This record gives sequence, structure tokens and C-alpha cells, in this order.
Amino acid sequence: MASELTTTREQDILEECQDVIGYRFRKPELLRAALTHTSGANTRGASNERLEFLGDAVLGLITCEQLFLRFPEYQEGEMTKIKSAVVSRTACAAFSQELDLGSFLFIGRGMRSSSELPSNLLADVFESLVAAIYLDGGMEAVQPFILKYLSPEIDRVVRDEANSNYKSLLQQVIQREYGATPKYQVLDEQGPDHARSFKIAVVVETHFFPSAWGQNKKIAESRAAQNALAEINGEPIPHAFDV
Repeated sequence: MASELTTTREQDILEECQDVIGYRFRKPELLRAALTHTSGANTRGASNERLEFLGDAVLGLITCEQLFLRFPEYQEGEMTKIKSAVVSRTACAAFSQELDLGSFLFIGRGMRSSSELPSNLLADVFESLVAAIYLDGGMEAVQPFILKYLSPEIDRVVRDEANSNYKSLLQQVIQREYGATPKYQVLDEQGPDHARSFKIAVVVETHFFPSAWGQNKKIAESRAAQNALAEINGEPIPHAFDV
């Protein structure tokens, strides 16, 4: 790990990074190490590899605690599935991109010349940053930083899981009751290409279940599945629409 900041340029980079992440380091050399890829380190020990290892564990702990506290009805398997998605490499890379951490990285010239940094590198630097904040300020400092990104991601994953469950449940019911597989048919589309809404209905053989609108096909299909389940169960249609 770097013990001192050797150039004014390094100091400027770290100052700007701290402004972006909203945390001031007592020991800025920790941030310097977190932002140092092996290709830009004098020695392997001066890179962010060890911090990445610790950061992954800290992320996992805080995520597990949040799931445990927020969803008391969830069993171990459900929490494990959500945790895996929330702290996945893809999610960490997205958090890194949101902070534009790639612009602060100390990496080798060969990598800097490429047009786009690899997503695994971006995921690594986010995990390393988490570890650096934890080592510098403890759990009190790192938890609010993590939750700023994890909380919306937990909400999204739980919502997507629920959407997926409606379709999965409907398929089981349709196969049991009708011996068929439900299909999803687009009945209408509205709005510009960048913000298009869809009206979708579940179709089983020649029967159309009540359709539903959604801001994208995934949401519309989930709502259509809920409508179909409601009709089958003789319940009020949850996502009625104006013809």
C-alpha cells in the first residue's frame, strides 16, 4: 500500500475523487491504494487487490444485514438469491460507473489508451473503495456510503423477483388447469421510442385474459400475469385498463 502521495497530480485526483464520493479520508493513502490497479502499481502489494477482497466481505455483510432486517418473512434461500444479485460484479461495476471511478484510476498506459475500461476492473475498484472507507472510518462511515447504492438496488432486485414470480406462478397454474403454456401478446403500444408503454394480455389457446399496461414489456407482462391469476381465482382485476 502506498504510504505517501508523491505528486501534486495525485493529490488533485484524490481531492476530486473525495468530492465525488462524498467522503473525506483521514488517511488519503488508503484511497490512493483503492484506486491503484496492478498495471499502475510499482509492486503487487501496492495495488487494490487486497482491498478488493475486504470490500467484497463488507458489502456482503451490510447487504445480508439489510435483507435480514427489511424482509423478516424471507427464508435463507430467498435472501441468498437476492444478495447474489445485489452485490454481483455487474451491480458493482454499475455503481462504479455511476461515480465515474474509472476516471480516477491509476492504471498502466496500455489500459488507459483503450476506449472502455473492462467491467470487472470497475467492479474491483468499487469494492476496493468500500474497503478503504471501512478501514479509514469504520462501519459508521462505510454503511451510509454503501446504502446509498445498495438500497435502490435491493428494491429493484426484490421488485424484479416479484415480477418473475407472478409469471412463474401463472405458468404453473395454467399448466395444471389447462394443460397449456401461457403466451404474452402485445395488443397496443404508445409513446416515443425512448419511453414506450405496452399493453399486453396473457393468451391461453384462444382465451384472452384481462390485459394490462406497463412502462416496458417486462412490467406489462408481470401485470398481465397478475390479472390472469386474479381472473382464475375469481378476484378483482388488479391492473384494469381503459379501453
